[in-house]
Amino acid sequence: MWGDFFDVNTLTYKIYSSTAALPDNWNDLAVDNIFLSKEYLKVLEQSGPENMTCHFIGFFKGEQLVGIALSQFLDVNQLKSFGERDRCVKTSVRNFIFKNFSSHVLFMGNNMLTGQNAFHFLEEINPKDALKSLKKASDTLQLIFKKKGKKVHLTSFKDFTKEEISAFENVGFKDHYKFCIQPNMVFEIKENWNSFDDYIADLSKKYRDQYKRSRKKAEGIEKRKMNLEDIIKYEATIYDLYFHVAKNAPFNTFFLAKNHFRVFKEMLKDKFLFYGYFIDDTLIGFNTLIKNGDSMDTYFLGYDESIQREKMLYLNMLYDMVAYSINKGFKEVVFARTALEIKSSIGAKPVEMYGYIKHSNSLINKRMDVIFDYLEPKTEWQERNPFK
Repeated sequence: MWGDFFDVNTLTYKIYSSTAALPDNWNDLAVDNIFLSKEYLKVLEQSGPENMTCHFIGFFKGEQLVGIALSQFLDVNQLKSFGERDRCVKTSVRNFIFKNFSSHVLFMGNNMLTGQNAFHFLEEINPKDALKSLKKASDTLQLIFKKKGKKVHLTSFKDFTKEEISAFENVGFKDHYKFCIQPNMVFEIKENWNSFDDYIADLSKKYRDQYKRSRKKAEGIEKRKMNLEDIIKYEATIYDLYFHVAKNAPFNTFFLAKNHFRVFKEMLKDKFLFYGYFIDDTLIGFNTLIKNGDSMDTYFLGYDESIQREKMLYLNMLYDMVAYSINKGFKEVVFARTALEIKSSIGAKPVEMYGYIKHSNSLINKRMDVIFDYLEPKTEWQERNPFK
C-alpha cells in the first residue's frame, strides 16, 4: 500500500495492491455495483489475466472513506495473439502499434467489462473533485510502474455514457483524446413482462419464428446449472471452449486464467451463475451471468463452433439469459459488446460508450484521433427491432 497523497481539493487517496489491506467498510461504497466489491476484486487478485496488474484506490475526506476505484495495468507484450479472426492490413498495423508504441496500458476502470465499473463516490462529494482526485491517482500509478521499469504508454478512463462523460469536462482532461467505442448492448425488461411467455408474445412474427426455429435446432441439448464441484470437474473443457471463442474474437488485450470461473464461483457464490450445455454428457458450451443489483450482467461464454452453428447455440444462450432475467424480476440484462446484431435481434438496444485516452509521447498523443481508429476495431452492423 502506498501512503496518503493529497490533491488540491482536500481529498486524499491510498493505493492498495492487495484486497487484504482494503478498509473494513470498503463494501459500504460498493453496494450498488458488485464489480467494485471486495469479493469481486479478490477474483481479479486470485485469478486475473497473467498480463494484468490490479490496484485498488480508496479516497478519503479526513478519516472517512468517500470513494473507491479500480485500475488495471495491462502488458500486451505478454500476449501471443491479439485475436485471430481478422487478418488484413489494418489489423497488422494495429498489432504493430500496440507492440511497439502502446504495449503498456493503464485502465482507470475495468477492461474486462463494459460500463461504468471504474469508481464510486458518495453523493456528498463534488463530481469534479472526485474526477480530479482520480486523475491524480492515475498519475501516481504511472510513477509506481515507472519505478518498476514499466513505463505506461497509454492511460484510459472508460466506459461512460454520454451523460457520465460530461462530468470530465474542465477537470484536467484537455490533453486527453475523447473517444466513442462500440456500444454496450442493454436489454430493458418491460414492466408488463411477468414471464418469458410475455416477451415471446410481444415479438413480431418474424422474430417469433426465429425463436421457434432456434429452439427446434437445439433439440438434443441439455442445459444444466453447474455448481462449484461441476465447474472444477469440467475446468479443462470449460477453458478450451472459452479460449476457442476468445482467440477468434477480432481483438483481445487479455485472456482469462484457467481457474477464473472456479474462483469466481468461490467468491461470488449464488451471485455468479454458470450454465453448461451438454450433448450425451459432453460439455459443448457454457454461459455465465452475474447478479448486480437489479441488473443481470452477462459474462464470458464458450462453445464448440461446429455445434454452435448447427444448433444455433449462441442464439439459444441469449434467449436463456433473457428468460432467466425476466422470470426472476430483473430490470435489465447487460449484454456488453460484440455480436451486436444478433443481440439486437432479441431486443437489446445500443448505449453509446465514451472514454478518454492519453499517450505518454506528446507527438503520438497529438495524433490519437488517427491512431485510435487502428486501436479500436470497427464493426458494421444493422440494428434490429424484434417487437411488434
